[in-house]
Amino acid sequence: MLHVSTDINKLIAEPATNPDFPHAPLDWTREEGKRIAREEGLELTNDHWDVIRALQHYYAQHADDTVINLRDLHDALDECFHEKGGLKFLYTIFPGGPIAQSCRIAGLKAPFMASDRSFGSVA
Repeated sequence: MLHVSTDINKLIAEPATNPDFPHAPLDWTREEGKRIAREEGLELTNDHWDVIRALQHYYAQHADDTVINLRDLHDALDECFHEKGGLKFLYTIFPGGPIAQSCRIAGLKAPFMASDRSFGSVA
């Protein structure tokens, strides 16, 4: 039998206060996401919230990874929203980049190279 390590902080942490976002970071709130979106000129729709939930879920599943792989996350989002148009759809609702901009709104740190200061958002 494999030994599974568990982070004690996860065990003693209080459950998420918003059941609509069960995988949200502990210090993130929906209101904080709305505030960041307003600052970036976005009015959040149900599609935006679906992407935020998907990102938070992905990050929760990969919490033990030392680094979030940009390409894997990109592919996971493309697959998750394939029926709506995949990455093309995501770029239409997050013009600042479906990963870089949505990570900021979701309270997550975007993977390395999700944005390039000399070029802008690349993911």
